[in-house]
Amino acid sequence: MSTPDHTHAHHHGHEDEPHGTRWPKRRLIVAAVLVAFAIATASLVQVRAGEASVVTRFGNPQRVLLEPGLAWRWPVPFESIIPVDLRLRTTSSGLQDSGTRDGLRIIVQAYVAWQVQPDAASVQRFMRAVRNQPDEAARQIRTFVGSALETAASGYDLADLVNTDASRIRIGDFEARLRQQIGQQLLDTYGVRITQVGIERLTLPSVTLTATVDRMRAERETIATERTAVGKRQAAEIRSAAERDARIIQADAAAKAADIEAQSRVEAAAIYGRAYSGSPQLYRMLRSLDTLGTIVNPGTKLILRTDAAPFRALVDGPKAVDSTIQGE
Repeated sequence: MSTPDHTHAHHHGHEDEPHGTRWPKRRLIVAAVLVAFAIATASLVQVRAGEASVVTRFGNPQRVLLEPGLAWRWPVPFESIIPVDLRLRTTSSGLQDSGTRDGLRIIVQAYVAWQVQPDAASVQRFMRAVRNQPDEAARQIRTFVGSALETAASGYDLADLVNTDASRIRIGDFEARLRQQIGQQLLDTYGVRITQVGIERLTLPSVTLTATVDRMRAERETIATERTAVGKRQAAEIRSAAERDARIIQADAAAKAADIEAQSRVEAAAIYGRAYSGSPQLYRMLRSLDTLGTIVNPGTKLILRTDAAPFRALVDGPKAVDSTIQGE
């Protein structure tokens, strides 16, 4: 009786052994999957838009990831990721006292828009130069801009930067020169690209302001003097032309008057001739009256005999004049 039971227990013992070893194998598989997933997760890195990711191996830069998305790298501690901001930033130089070419002083402030150039060499250059610290990069950029302001201002007169005549102001050239001076240097040194440079503020110290006002006053006086001289010259030309025209008109009028007078004399002589032919006594009386009209004017005072020619005609009439002429 005992033999079958023993045999039955023996068979059950053999059947339980595979069932007992099955669970450790499953645990190993799950653990392996979890470890593989953890390694894969640790090996993936996400590159965000507007950033570059520098992959370092034991602290040394190996490569630069620029395309947004997921990328592969060895897990820590073999390789690490350092993000580098590629977004646009602005920096102001602060007020800078600079001298112009004509020896005057200006107080100028410029702003700079900059960003790390999105290529591997520039990103690594930025990492080496400022250890991926944008604030330190901005501080050093301000130093560059301050030196460039002093150099650029020395190439312009004050009137090129401050003037009431907008056509003479060369602020655009001034900004272009600033960008030209610092652009390539910042790119070569820091991997930074300058996108824009502008004059944010430009003022004058009191000494320069006084000199500027005096200069502007002198310019206004010079312009006023020139315009007055031009006005006087034009007035003289107009006056001379008017006098010339007046002389020409007077000469033409005198010539016409002389012609008219000559013609009237001819006509008068013809009339006198006809009058003498028709009535000699009337002619003599008219001639006497013409003589009186010639020698007597409103201011003439004469004391003469009234019986003497030609005044006798006033008393006796044409007969006295005729008898007098006949007696002569």
